[in-house]
Amino acid sequence: MTYRLLLVDDEIHAIEGVKADLNLNKLGISGLFTAYNIRQAKEIFERESIDIMLCDIEMPQGSGLDLLAWVRGHHPNTATIFLTSHADFKYAKEALQLGSLDYLMKPVMVQDLEQAIRKAQSVIDRNSEANRNRISHQLWMKHHSFIIERFWLDLINHSIPSQPAAIYEHIDRHHIPITDDSYFVPVLISVQHWKKALKRRDERILEYALKNCAEEMIISNHGNGICFQLDRGILLVILHGDKEAVSECGEQMEVYSQYLHACNRYFYCDLSCFVGGTVQVHEMAGMVAKLRTRDRNNVAFLNQVFPYDYQELAEQPAQLPALSVVSSLLKSGTKDAVLQEIEKYLGDLVSKQEMDAKILHQFHQDFMQVLYSFLNIKGIQAHQLFGDEESRSMLEAAGHSVSNMLAWVQHSLGKAMYQTEVVKETDTVIQSVKKYISLNIDQDLSRETIAEQAFLNPDYLSRIFKKETGYTISEYVLYERIKLAKELLSQTNVPISSIASAVGHTNFSHFTKIFKKYAGVGPTEYRNQFGKRS
Repeated sequence: MTYRLLLVDDEIHAIEGVKADLNLNKLGISGLFTAYNIRQAKEIFERESIDIMLCDIEMPQGSGLDLLAWVRGHHPNTATIFLTSHADFKYAKEALQLGSLDYLMKPVMVQDLEQAIRKAQSVIDRNSEANRNRISHQLWMKHHSFIIERFWLDLINHSIPSQPAAIYEHIDRHHIPITDDSYFVPVLISVQHWKKALKRRDERILEYALKNCAEEMIISNHGNGICFQLDRGILLVILHGDKEAVSECGEQMEVYSQYLHACNRYFYCDLSCFVGGTVQVHEMAGMVAKLRTRDRNNVAFLNQVFPYDYQELAEQPAQLPALSVVSSLLKSGTKDAVLQEIEKYLGDLVSKQEMDAKILHQFHQDFMQVLYSFLNIKGIQAHQLFGDEESRSMLEAAGHSVSNMLAWVQHSLGKAMYQTEVVKETDTVIQSVKKYISLNIDQDLSRETIAEQAFLNPDYLSRIFKKETGYTISEYVLYERIKLAKELLSQTNVPISSIASAVGHTNFSHFTKIFKKYAGVGPTEYRNQFGKRS
């Protein structure tokens, strides 16, 4: 290893004397720099990497002690040796307090100077090795943390066989700090709801914040553990220690409650926290599976801590009553009464602790059966009524929680009831259909396409349209096209081919044939008879 040396002295002959005495090759010095005051020395430091500084103390433009204080602040790895003509103890004491390695009196003997330089080199080498070890240790710890996280994920996902022998063989091979006396408490943290719409990137940032918060509030409180993402919106904290220590942390509900409160306040989310029982390493996969099941079944509560001994649902599943009352209320058209009945119905299941994901799913199926039956009677097309993005999103989220289900019930009932009222007003429906035909006369207007716009069954729409207008839908479309073609032929000079396209006919000869059938003459003859004379 080579070193770079800076000589600082306001006396030129002092610098030249030192330069003459030093055997640079012998000392492994690859660069030698000189400065005659503090300003010049600082300039050299700004452009060069200096390992050792030999410096006078008393200089007219600033003392060597001032320079050392600056060097310690800006270049702390530089070793400093003072050369001075003053044997003042006060100087020596201050120099040592500032971190000077040596304090030599002028004129200095060559062997003393070489010894001081070699001492500085030794200190530099030790510090360099310590820095390398520190960086290496940090990298190893980061890598080892990744290995530990990977171990737990593989164990939980059954990539590692669940037999203790296979697990401990993996532990030994990867130097994971787990022994026969190690015990653990898993804590599953589940995001149940983000309080505002998030892009996936923003969601990941907040999930990272939740992880950091768990490390600070939960793991730091216990002292030993790891936190990592188990799945989207799901974190797993694993607390590690002896049996007594982890058993105690499994009972610290206040810590978990404070964590939920902080996340709810600062990270725009509703969470649930499921605390597992005390287990050894080979029991971890089974315990986490239980926590995940409890998370999936928690469809009723937000921002709550569930201890391991939390009362589970009854062995016998709840019996869902028929929704006959809801069906009757739907037919009577009282939306608020339907909502009140459903809220009471779901609320009773929650209060009796009979509500889980399976029961909520069954309720959803029963409710949709009642709603679809009601819509079918009214001739309303459900897939059209609920085909918008908001409805699709709410329907997908309905099975996640009771609150989401109630939001979907209110939304779907609102749309169904509104459309039912529209259908009751037949005149409004017919006018809406006529307007749609008029605005889209140049498009392909099938009966099914028109019915979609009114959210109605095509047969049902055809019946009420024929009843009110005397025309079938296809007859009315044809009538409107011929009517518009006559207006354009008689009042404009637009080419007949363009008129055919404007009234929805891409085949010109077909348009001519149809027009003649209903107008009595062809398009050209009609324009000649009724067109404006220029």
